[in-house]
Amino acid sequence: MAVTEHPPPSRLRSWMLEGLSDMGKGGGHTGPHAEPEPPHQGQRWYRVMCLTGVDYFSTLGYQPGIAALAAGLLSPVATIVLVLVTLVGALPVYRRVAEESPHGEGSIAMLERLLSFWQGKLFVLTLLGFAATDFLITITLSAADASTHLVENPHLTSTLHNQQMLITLVLVALLGAVFLKGFLEAVGVAVALVGVYLALNVVVVIVGLWHVATAGHVVTDWSNALTAEHGNVFAMVGVALLVFPKLALGLSGFETGVAVMPHVKGDPGDTEERPAGRIRDTKKLLTTAALIMSVFLIATSFITTLLIPEKDFESGGPANGRALAYLAHNYLGGVFGTVYDISTIAILWFAGASAMAGLLNLMPRYLPRYGMAPHWARAVRPMVIVFTLIGFLVTWIFNADVDAQGGAYATGVLVLISSAAIAVTIAARKAGQRGWTIGFAVISAVFLYVTVANVIERPDGVKIGACFIAGIILVSLLSRLARAFELRVTSVQLDDMAERFIRDIASRKIRFIANEPDSRDKAEYREKIEQIRADNDIPGEDFVFVEVTVLDPSEFEAGLTVRGEVLHGRYRVLTLESSSIPNALAALLLHVRDITGCTPHIYFEWTEGNPFHNFLRFFLFGQGEVAPVTREVLREAEPDRARRPRVHTG
Repeated sequence: MAVTEHPPPSRLRSWMLEGLSDMGKGGGHTGPHAEPEPPHQGQRWYRVMCLTGVDYFSTLGYQPGIAALAAGLLSPVATIVLVLVTLVGALPVYRRVAEESPHGEGSIAMLERLLSFWQGKLFVLTLLGFAATDFLITITLSAADASTHLVENPHLTSTLHNQQMLITLVLVALLGAVFLKGFLEAVGVAVALVGVYLALNVVVVIVGLWHVATAGHVVTDWSNALTAEHGNVFAMVGVALLVFPKLALGLSGFETGVAVMPHVKGDPGDTEERPAGRIRDTKKLLTTAALIMSVFLIATSFITTLLIPEKDFESGGPANGRALAYLAHNYLGGVFGTVYDISTIAILWFAGASAMAGLLNLMPRYLPRYGMAPHWARAVRPMVIVFTLIGFLVTWIFNADVDAQGGAYATGVLVLISSAAIAVTIAARKAGQRGWTIGFAVISAVFLYVTVANVIERPDGVKIGACFIAGIILVSLLSRLARAFELRVTSVQLDDMAERFIRDIASRKIRFIANEPDSRDKAEYREKIEQIRADNDIPGEDFVFVEVTVLDPSEFEAGLTVRGEVLHGRYRVLTLESSSIPNALAALLLHVRDITGCTPHIYFEWTEGNPFHNFLRFFLFGQGEVAPVTREVLREAEPDRARRPRVHTG
């Protein structure tokens, strides 16, 4: 393949595009032209669990308050329902996802394999839109809750009053600055943050349970009020099921858990095709995290509901978005409460780092491969700037309000979990596992119900998700359009017969005829040669036919395999399979020029029809007006006219 020389880039450009995918280590797709990453040694699963935990466990900062607002006195019951769905539904689903996609591709890749052509790409782009919603709202919501803990600290509330928007924007900007500087693997930092945060929460929970136990009237008052409000246990459970979709934030973290799989060390005997140790340890990671979170969710929901007045959970109340911090200050004093606030702010901010890392791993895995992102989208720093600016916009739209962002966050989380449940249901069915198929189908139905209920209850979530989807699809199609004439064949391989044809014809003049294979009988090739000779006034029959079969026109980058055959005892034919006829022909011509040192010629006939219609056929289906597009691909790939293969059209 020809390598076109370009002037050396500026220092700023070099810095911005340094490292095509810093976050791609350990399985992230960095594009076929990226330099290979060094092998990743990995970490023990419990350390990687903390990397997931900065996202998952940090939801304790706001989940009890959201549960209290959504369910009121029923918050502990509704939380138990959430825990059951977590352990019986989400956990088995993602354990299976880890088994099916051990390199961190997740459920999106599982579903991608089920669909082809443009419908598959659009489906993946839709899921990427919801994934972007999930990760970006994680950044902004976590930053907003961190600023809430800072503003509501009794020692700072008078100084920082009404500054939550500014503080949130600063935290988002600071997160972007860290990634611009270069975000190295921070498992050690995550372990420290998670360890300290969970230890402080254990103290708060124990003290809270002690106060509940020593003040017996608290439990009695709660149970009496609950009975008076809902009547009986069945009514309570029914209402808890109805409000459960509002608590879906407590299900976050599973998608991240799968995304960090490549960081899990596994066993020495693991292979790239079947890393059994990594799969086993990732299942341990997911199970342990779910069990730890389940215990904390139930305990914190119980003590916050019983010990905090209902009005304090409301917007503007001292417990809004910081219920556990409220208890820490009230029952353990200002010093402990401030330490708790600092720990919470740190882990919430670092949860944004985890989400940013997820975005930088996820987007380069798909969009560049689809041709639906510019070249710079493979580099970390430009994407960090884009995501940071979007974070500013989302923060401004939601006014840095934790409760207002809950719907959008829950929608992103639930759509991803629902897609994972559907993916594993299909995988189980293909594997002939009847019991698992039925079980996963039931789980899928539950998550689909919860997703729909959440959308109906809080349509703002699907609205912002739709905005992300529309933005991704629009940018993707515009990028694909801008890169339409790019040489996107990553490699060319000739079989023995094809090489023999090239060596033979290179000793004279290399002439190819582009032919659309129809019946492939003797008359087709004879008539084609006669037409080319008449149109171009060329004597003789020293030609090699080139025939391209379009497989999946929605694909963008791929290798090219060229096979040679002799038909009807006299016609030499090179056959290729590609997503685009012009790109395949241009790649073949450049490859032949490079290996022979001769300038090849290729002959076409004009395609009848409207030029714009033919261009759309090329853009969508890889066909259309082949001759001018082939010439344009060659012109962009080889600016030196003297070295450019010749295109003839008659």
